[in-house]
Amino acid sequence: MVLSDHNNRSSPTPKFCNSFANRIFSDVAGDITITIDDTSFLLHKFPLVSQSGRIRKMVAETKDTNLSKLDLINFPGGPEAFELAAKFCYGVNFEITPANVAHLHCAAVYLEMTENYRNENLITRTESYLNEIVSQNLEKSIQVLRSCEMILPIADEVGIVNKLVEFIAENACKEQLVAGLSRLECDNRVIEEKGRRREWWIEDLSGLKIDFYQRVISVMVTRGIRQDSVISSIMYYARESLKGIGKSRIWNPARTIPVLETGQRVILETLESLLPMENSSLIPIDFLFGMLRMAIMVDSSLGCRLGIERRIAVRLESVSLDDLLIPSVQTGDSMFDVDTIHRILVQFLQIIEEVEDGDDDDCCGYESEGGVGSTSHSSLLKVGRIVDAYLAEIAPDPYLSFQKFVAMIEVLPDYARVIDDGLYRAVDIYLKAHPTLTEHDRKRLCKFIDCEKLSQEASNHAAQNDRLPAHMAVRVLYFEQLRLRTAITGPSAFSGYMSGAPSGAPSAPMSPRDTYASLRRENRDLKLEISRMRVRLSDLEKEQVCMKQGMMDKSRNGKTFLTSISRKFGIFAGPTSGKQHKSRSRKRGYSIS
Repeated sequence: MVLSDHNNRSSPTPKFCNSFANRIFSDVAGDITITIDDTSFLLHKFPLVSQSGRIRKMVAETKDTNLSKLDLINFPGGPEAFELAAKFCYGVNFEITPANVAHLHCAAVYLEMTENYRNENLITRTESYLNEIVSQNLEKSIQVLRSCEMILPIADEVGIVNKLVEFIAENACKEQLVAGLSRLECDNRVIEEKGRRREWWIEDLSGLKIDFYQRVISVMVTRGIRQDSVISSIMYYARESLKGIGKSRIWNPARTIPVLETGQRVILETLESLLPMENSSLIPIDFLFGMLRMAIMVDSSLGCRLGIERRIAVRLESVSLDDLLIPSVQTGDSMFDVDTIHRILVQFLQIIEEVEDGDDDDCCGYESEGGVGSTSHSSLLKVGRIVDAYLAEIAPDPYLSFQKFVAMIEVLPDYARVIDDGLYRAVDIYLKAHPTLTEHDRKRLCKFIDCEKLSQEASNHAAQNDRLPAHMAVRVLYFEQLRLRTAITGPSAFSGYMSGAPSGAPSAPMSPRDTYASLRRENRDLKLEISRMRVRLSDLEKEQVCMKQGMMDKSRNGKTFLTSISRKFGIFAGPTSGKQHKSRSRKRGYSIS
């Protein structure tokens, strides 16, 4: 066992040998000087060459028989690590600790202190300490890994970094398993308290550099660590290493950008790559918007920003208006970053379309009211209300271009709005803030407003609004008259025609949501009918092949064979089969139409 002697460590000068070497070789003067980073050590050749393969080779390869000085360039750990290695060569006891084991191991590898020169040489001692002491303790593993940051790249080359990353991931998984089993043995009150407690290793990992942190989290994920723990760790690391990521920033007319430390972009892009994409609902929405704002400020890569925007798009229905008001950092542009919100909306609609296409492929019948399709449309309606509020908020911006404002309106389909009051309010605010718009642009802007979907109050306001084009007021008055006539005389043929009902069958106008659901059901009916026709066609082709094969056979029972074929095709079928065939034909014709 080694004893602790690090408290009495001497200064790295020629006096170093006087502190311990002369006690062993008191009658032998030092015959070699080792220089490391401008620090000299006056030592003896014999204890060094007997255990260090590198020093032995350097002494043997030199042409000077009276060699008295060696320079060790790029020595890992510097003079402090060499002092410990020299103590080991002289047989002086010292303590191997988590703070020095990485430096000592790399120094031993550099000096080639292997078993070829001595049993239980320094490499073997440090490896034993890592495998027996450090590997069993998560805190010590993290401490040793942090010390490796000062001796790169040799620490990575000798494999100690990968070994420590594996230790950390394995111990974290063990602690998670033990904690899960202990919760099962506790009452509900203790379970809730432990559930709210953050794993202690999350704070310790935040002290690692981003490249080490990425490697540790990646291995943890492959080992099966819980995703909520991984997300908590990433969030804690982001708040500790990225300045102001948790603070919402208000628009500043001076467009001042805070001074950011070097490497902020690398940290942000790395953390984004570690965030899960499939279970983004576990990530708080305010944290995602904080990441997005920081990505805009540090001008991160497009892939990083699209990844964050994709995770926001999945949960767009739960965002607030303040979240969407992202300030623009470009001089001369609008006050708010409209392009980013537009991309998020596009990705949201793509996700909705993917979900609906998946439902069409998986389901063959009508969907229930609580199905995924209805949930998707409900989300679309919520997003429509949020977008209308966002449009009204950015409309007063005098720098907001007409093209961007129109693009924000066009991105959502018509059925995303049951009532157009919010859209009308946003358009009215924009017209008021931009009085120089041409008549053509004003007409184009008002075409997005469906007068039938305006409330009574909005219609009255629009009829008296001087900022609207003349034809807009006429349309509003026309639909108001129709609404008034319907209220007095009841549903008319015109309302039935507008709702898609058959002529002569009065019915109330269908809402956009009902129309959308009806179209989806008709689409599924068509797909189901086409699938049935394909199956029937395949059966007919198989029976035709069988019939040709049977006619080629010279069988004595030809009559029986033809009778069996006629039964399959229903040629001699009774009246019942004919009725079924006709009813099926009528049903198919109705569904296709």
